[in-house]
Amino acid sequence: MSLTKSDRRQRIKFRIRKIVSGTAAKPRLSVFRSNKEIYAQLIDDVNGVTLLAASSREKGVSKGTNVEVASAVGKLVAEKALKAGIDTVTFDRGGYLYHGRVQSLAEGAREAGLKF
Repeated sequence: MSLTKSDRRQRIKFRIRKIVSGTAAKPRLSVFRSNKEIYAQLIDDVNGVTLLAASSREKGVSKGTNVEVASAVGKLVAEKALKAGIDTVTFDRGGYLYHGRVQSLAEGAREAGLKF
């Protein structure tokens, strides 16, 4: 039995989510990557609430290559988090490989002062 690409990612995502969980003090930085855009959310899993979000669709994000845009989104989510008083998070790569746009988003968030 062969899995489709989305089924395989779903399995990996569930495997990660068994381990990675967010609280109000240390939320989960969840990444979603579509073909065109990239999105990041800070989620409190205890209360089931999204604390804040950033994406490549927002006005403040510069245009460029996909990796540059992902880095800008990482910096944007970090700035919003620091403004909200959140400085440490747990990173949830969402079933994607830690490579390319996902890695760039994480490094952008770290550069802007988020710890994980």
